[in-house]
Amino acid sequence: MKKEYHIAVVGATGAVGAELLRVLERRNFPVLNLRALASGRSAGKKVQFRNKPIMVEELGENSFDNVDIAFFSAGGETSRKFVPTARKRGAVVIDNSSVFRMDSDVPLVIPEINGQDVKEHHGLIANPNCTTAVALMAIYPLHRAFGVRRVFAASYQAVSGSGARAIAELKNQVEAAAQDRQSPAQVYPHPIAFNVLPHVDVFLESGYTKEEMKMQNEGCKIMHLPEFRASVTCVRVPVYRAHSVAVSAEFEKKVSVEQAREVLAKAPGLELVDEPPMNRYPMPLNVAGKDNCEVGRVRLDCALENGLAFWVSGDQLLKGAALNAVQIAELL
Repeated sequence: MKKEYHIAVVGATGAVGAELLRVLERRNFPVLNLRALASGRSAGKKVQFRNKPIMVEELGENSFDNVDIAFFSAGGETSRKFVPTARKRGAVVIDNSSVFRMDSDVPLVIPEINGQDVKEHHGLIANPNCTTAVALMAIYPLHRAFGVRRVFAASYQAVSGSGARAIAELKNQVEAAAQDRQSPAQVYPHPIAFNVLPHVDVFLESGYTKEEMKMQNEGCKIMHLPEFRASVTCVRVPVYRAHSVAVSAEFEKKVSVEQAREVLAKAPGLELVDEPPMNRYPMPLNVAGKDNCEVGRVRLDCALENGLAFWVSGDQLLKGAALNAVQIAELL
């Protein structure tokens, strides 16, 4: 008989939390009991799970009694405060924040890449950054074949990566522009509608942002490749859902487009969509709501030795967050 689990979802009313509930349901995860947790502002609201309303409870010290697996998707401050509590109560935590990702004793896992690392957990497993996850779905299979040395990339990140308020802000600004009026920027420092912002996360002394450094730092850990280097510019674009990344990668071995396409076409969780003459290439509109990421525009990089350029798109609420977390739970 299949074992069933007591599950808690922290941040159940947020964009990722809502997606987590949907993914658990459609993948038929063996949930015996589900506890929806959020801040006091959301307590008393109801979320749907398996066609039943679940009352949202306020997150507190006693929220994890008898919980087997706790999904955290409520931001770094909440994770920092309550993840230790959940672990003490015996729950295995799958955390979507960046707080614990680089801790040496915390596995940072993309199941298609380093699923075996789940075995090393001590009650806590970290979900990677959404842009890193989408990009590595294409970079890693190429690395296995040709040995990646370094990457230059630019991301095109949807507003849903900033949560439900950012989605509403873009919607309001688009509607306001159609009526020839202004809608002020609140989530972002500038209007996002009809604009692009080369600014995701806080700036560091190096001039890079924290988001931009995650692909290198997390990529090293996930791929077990300490010498991996990535120079990234992260850009917020007026897209509701799904991130895209333009990648130029340099490899140790000589690579051809035909070999690369063959490798990418066989990679788990990835679809090769690469017929530019037919206007077929990955796009956010096409991958929104899809589990698999898509890769295309594969070509030899004219500026790098043993280099490939390609374009990858993926739903950052799914592979970049909720789906990846549930896949980790399935491995457990």
